[in-house]
Amino acid sequence: MKKILVVRYRFIGDMILTIPFLRNLRYTYPDAQIDMLVAPNSGEVIENCPYVNNFIYFDTTRKHKYENGKGKKKSFLHYVFQLRKEKYDKAYVLKRSLSSALLCYLAGIKERIGYNTENRGFLLTKKVKYDNLKHESLCFLDVLEAEGHNVKDFYLENWVQDENYKKVQKLFEDNNIKNNRTKAVVNVTATTDKKVWDINNFAQIIEYLSNEKGVQVIYIGAPSDKKIYENIKFNKELKIRPVNLCGEVSLKDSLAIFKEVDFIVGNDSGNLHMASSVGTKVIGLYGPMPFEKWKALGEGNILLKADLPCMPCSLHGQCKNNKACMQAIKVEDVKLAIDNILTNKVSA
Repeated sequence: MKKILVVRYRFIGDMILTIPFLRNLRYTYPDAQIDMLVAPNSGEVIENCPYVNNFIYFDTTRKHKYENGKGKKKSFLHYVFQLRKEKYDKAYVLKRSLSSALLCYLAGIKERIGYNTENRGFLLTKKVKYDNLKHESLCFLDVLEAEGHNVKDFYLENWVQDENYKKVQKLFEDNNIKNNRTKAVVNVTATTDKKVWDINNFAQIIEYLSNEKGVQVIYIGAPSDKKIYENIKFNKELKIRPVNLCGEVSLKDSLAIFKEVDFIVGNDSGNLHMASSVGTKVIGLYGPMPFEKWKALGEGNILLKADLPCMPCSLHGQCKNNKACMQAIKVEDVKLAIDNILTNKVSA
């Protein structure tokens, strides 16, 4: 039996966007053992993927809030020896770093296919050009096509377990979130402040959802996000108080929440990709990152962005324009997007 390793660890959005690749890889190798090297926590968002036999959690750093594994972190060499024992025939190195290619090389994996980035081509047996302008999910599929494999389809999907649905239903009951009420996640955070829309703008949107549209707002995120939401200041009394579930739900629980709500409004972040993967509508606010590469996929999404000469900057260096790209997105634009989503919900 052929043994294949897929390497793509870190960041929620990247995990979600590997799903079309994994599905098409399984089409190509229906009987192979396909394992995937992922990061702790963020890897959970595809943990129920039926196209992967085993997940290996690559826990070497604690730099990112979604990458903290349990227990003592392990060394790079620990994983070199672990992977070497598995005797993989082939590795698809979807992570673009030098270290990820080095890992597969030192692990003795005979075939190593990946992007020719970070001067790591000498560590690969098949080098693939990385397209900075193409959507990231399509870039993953380029790696398959570079070997002559056909890509049969291209769509996002994800899988929610009954236990996560049940936990979410209990949380909804405990917080008086009514089943017949329109529900929305509002996401005010992102991995960097450069991608964050003004918090006072979000406050106006939450007031609009609560007071004028009768929408139940839900917050989800890491424990460290909880205070951010608690400190949002409103100009008006809210008819329907938002429910703050930050730190109370896992990423797999969050998938169940996204499946249960009607839409999400938020900054460019992994949460938008999570919502898209379970078919939930997205109102996304995009700024410094390349839009065509990182936009949330899916029918009916409304993705808002400015059109400025400095875009995209891809977060390089300090912003000299006071986040003009995010400031250019107006509250009224987001309200119109909400109206559009709600109108289509009623007519559906």
